[in-house]
Amino acid sequence: MDHPLLNAFWIMLWFFLWLMWLMLLFRVITDMFSDRSLSGWSKAGWLILLIVLPFVGVFAYLILRGSTMGVRAQRRADESEEAFRDYVREATAPGQADELSKLAALKADGTLSEQEFEQAKARVLAGS
Repeated sequence: MDHPLLNAFWIMLWFFLWLMWLMLLFRVITDMFSDRSLSGWSKAGWLILLIVLPFVGVFAYLILRGSTMGVRAQRRADESEEAFRDYVREATAPGQADELSKLAALKADGTLSEQEFEQAKARVLAGS
């Protein structure tokens, strides 16, 4: 007998297995190319193995180098987060122009004397 619901289930199962396989294959390739400890020849060898024998290549990569894949991914995430934080710090830090305009306003108000203004201005200009 023909069971259309069972056939739809099997088609969906095979489709999701195929999708998981592609995700695993691309994860391995991404990890391989982002690893700085592998030489170019090692990357080429792994890539040739992944192209010629994809199942064997992926499983061999996971067995031999899979235990450190998470460590490398975490390191890349930490580096990316640190670069983002540095960018935010630089973007939000007051620049020389802001500092000098504040000093000029303090001098104009009479809060700073001419000598204090010159010292503070020299400090700001020397800081960059």
